[in-house]
Amino acid sequence: MSVETDEKCKTIFLVEDNKADIRLIQEALKNSAVPHQIITVRDGIEAMAYLRQEGKYADAPRPDLILLDLNLPKKDGREVLAEIKNDPKLKRIPVVVLTTSHNEEDIFHSYDLHVNCYITKSRNLSQLFQIVKGIEDFWLSTVTLPSK
Repeated sequence: MSVETDEKCKTIFLVEDNKADIRLIQEALKNSAVPHQIITVRDGIEAMAYLRQEGKYADAPRPDLILLDLNLPKKDGREVLAEIKNDPKLKRIPVVVLTTSHNEEDIFHSYDLHVNCYITKSRNLSQLFQIVKGIEDFWLSTVTLPSK
């Protein structure tokens, strides 16, 4: 996490079950110019518990950005997206679907559920780093995010 006194630390909520992808995304954001913390959960049920501040997540910070995989255990990412966008307390948090799925149905369904953007992960390491850097540049540096 990089820290500068004049910028507010951003909370990135990564919902991803693949340990290798988690490490790669964390590595890609390691030298970010934007002060941030990455909070990771590995299934859809835990994601919703975190977002609703239930149980062990009662004091969890509200994320500034959610990076959501679609293919999750326990509760599918599509269900998580639907719950987020149907919850008045959560629906304004930007959600970026970051998944390996190229399926047109997944893309259409995600946008029908009001995802903020849909990005297909690359298996090429340098391309994945470019994708994550683009997410950082746009969502954490360029856009004005809703206040918490």
